[in-house]
Amino acid sequence: KGEGHIEGEKVENPDTGLYYDEYLRQVIDVLETDKHFREKLQTADIEEIKSGKLSRELDLVSHHVRTRLDELKRQEVARLRMLIKAKMDSVQDTGIDHQALLKQFEHLNHQNPDKFEPKDLDMLIKAVSASYK
Repeated sequence: KGEGHIEGEKVENPDTGLYYDEYLRQVIDVLETDKHFREKLQTADIEEIKSGKLSRELDLVSHHVRTRLDELKRQEVARLRMLIKAKMDSVQDTGIDHQALLKQFEHLNHQNPDKFEPKDLDMLIKAVSASYK
C-alpha cells in the first residue's frame, strides 16, 4: 500500500549464496560512502562494471575509504587462512600447496594481502559475475 523507501534507508539485499558474501557486502557499503564512487556506480552500466572500468575509479576514493578497504581485505585474508588451516587440520596431509589453496579464492588478490587495489575490486566483480553464469 503506497509504502516507499525512505531516502537514506538501507535496503536489505538477499544473500548471494557466495562464500564471500559478507566481504562483498562490506566492500560495497564502504565504497558507497565515497560520494564520487557512489555517483560513478549509479551511472555505470553493467558492462562498465564487468569490464573493470569502474575498478579504476578506486584510485579516486578518499584516503579514509581506502584505509577501510585495506582493513576489510586483511580481515578477509585472515578468514581465508583460517579456512585453509581448518581444511589442512581435517586432512592432516603435510604435502599441501598453500599457494594452490589460495588460488581457489579468486575474489581477491592474495599476492598482496595488505592493500585493497583496483585489481581487488576487478577480481571481486569478475568472481561475482562468473558465479551467476
